[in-house]
Amino acid sequence: MSEIKEPIMSKAFKNRQPSAIRAAGIEFEKRNDGVIALNTHIGNVSLPAHPSIQKRMFDLKKESSPFKDGVIQYSSTIGFKETNDAFLNIISASGFDTSKLYAQITNGGSQAMGLIIYGTCESVLNGDRPLLLIDAAYTNYNAMAKPLGIRTVSVSRHLNENGKFAIPDISEIENIIKNENPGAMVVIPYDNPTGHFYSMDDMKELGKLCVENNMWMISDEAYRELHYNSSETTSLYGLTNNLVPGIEGRRIVIETASKVWNACGLRIGAMVTDNKAFNEKCVAENTKELCSPVIDQYLFGALAHESVENLKSWFETQRNYYKPMLTQLTTKIKEELPGIIVSSPDASIYSVVDVRNLVNDQFDAMDFVNYCASEGKVEINGEKYTLLVSPMAGFYNAKEGEVNPGNTQMRIAYVETPEKMALVPKVFAELFNQYKTK
Repeated sequence: MSEIKEPIMSKAFKNRQPSAIRAAGIEFEKRNDGVIALNTHIGNVSLPAHPSIQKRMFDLKKESSPFKDGVIQYSSTIGFKETNDAFLNIISASGFDTSKLYAQITNGGSQAMGLIIYGTCESVLNGDRPLLLIDAAYTNYNAMAKPLGIRTVSVSRHLNENGKFAIPDISEIENIIKNENPGAMVVIPYDNPTGHFYSMDDMKELGKLCVENNMWMISDEAYRELHYNSSETTSLYGLTNNLVPGIEGRRIVIETASKVWNACGLRIGAMVTDNKAFNEKCVAENTKELCSPVIDQYLFGALAHESVENLKSWFETQRNYYKPMLTQLTTKIKEELPGIIVSSPDASIYSVVDVRNLVNDQFDAMDFVNYCASEGKVEINGEKYTLLVSPMAGFYNAKEGEVNPGNTQMRIAYVETPEKMALVPKVFAELFNQYKTK
């Protein structure tokens, strides 16, 4: 009998590593020592979902529910009209005109990302029009583009000593566009991972570049309305031809149920655009996926019937919940570790901490994160804790030979209870000092 050989995985699959935002959790799951993890490595919001979503969830067997008889059929690929209307209602509540917008339901914002990258950029084999990112950028854009053979190019923001991330100089962005000929630019106005808030003036300047260079403008608005230093809501929807002539028809926005609506496990998102032809092709491309989860669509569809006043009140409630936690952590972690740099808490639900002033050139945030996940522990009031955070190197497109600024940076997500988030500065500081003495 001939020797039985192991089946061969593809090279891409064999070399695949978990996302930086999931790595700490995977490592921690190997432990069995009773240590409690403060799970701030991923934006897994732990608050109750919007009341109207909850009501439908608990009433699935009621007479009014389409699932009362236990029948779960496909929806159309574009999604239930009610679910699309829910997203349009939310956009309207933020003060933007929805009359010229086309929506399509997706499996969370993540699937919308993949569809948009495929629809706006070209692979190296098909002419090479890459995706332009502003680093530090959400890691999933790189992860989505790579299997499609689409390159990502970027310009980097620098975290200043005062905690502010600054948008790169326009001339620097223009130079990248000239040299790389990107098909689209991604902007995250309420930024993941940095907490940076883009003003409408920032959006205008970037929108002009998209028009001048015939690029699509993609705005990831998962955290829209979560801003803490400004009353003005920033959105690509507010960027019209009156402000930037030619911007209409090239606007694409990613929506999601995850963050503002506290429904991360409700895998519902949307791709919204003012370009009818792009919407139609996006639906056509997505027919191979058949449809998004129909029960999830139904639950989120409840927001189609909420008044503007109720939605605005919800936005305010979310802001009032997060702002004190961001402010407190920023202050306390600086007290625990003098010299640490913390990004300004302006938007979204994240802070970036940078220990570059406290370490030598050999420090590797990924190694520190693994230490915290695999063996680090801090005792507080008789309980042993560790902290899970995301290393930031994967959020940057560092060129060969360049030092990756993410090597000394980590992202903290404000997703634990306020009581647990209050422990984060002390636990982080003690783990950091333990690691340095290893």
